[in-house]
Amino acid sequence: MELLIKETLEKLLEVMGIPFTGIKITKEGENAYYTEIETENSSLLIGWHGETIGALQHLLKCLVWKQGVESKTQIILDVDHYKRRQEESVVRLAERKAELALANHKEVRLPPMNPYFRRKVHTFLAEHKSYKGKVTTESFGEGEDRQVRIIPL
Repeated sequence: MELLIKETLEKLLEVMGIPFTGIKITKEGENAYYTEIETENSSLLIGWHGETIGALQHLLKCLVWKQGVESKTQIILDVDHYKRRQEESVVRLAERKAELALANHKEVRLPPMNPYFRRKVHTFLAEHKSYKGKVTTESFGEGEDRQVRIIPL
């Protein structure tokens, strides 16, 4: 699987004319692969607020799935640890907002975010010992305006 992802991504980057120095793939679960592109042009690949890397990730997934891989397979594409830093930031925000919800006994809404980061928030708060059984989360809204609501129990 790692070889298929790597070869597909290499071809994609070559066709796009984007120079890169390497691709590192780490298996992160049964069906999850973290793929890091090493390049000197990270801003070109990341794009405005991560839009380019998000689109490239989607395209990579579609190309890999088209080659017979199950659509349950998750491929996380990252450049210069951009996505990891975003994940850490979203988790810290969720922690602060969960503390606020618990202190005020009122629900707190997070800003709109994509499905990947909403899932990170739901999972983190459901599994972290400080919040498990103390808060619940739910997504609401439509499309790009979809948000997470943290509700104290």
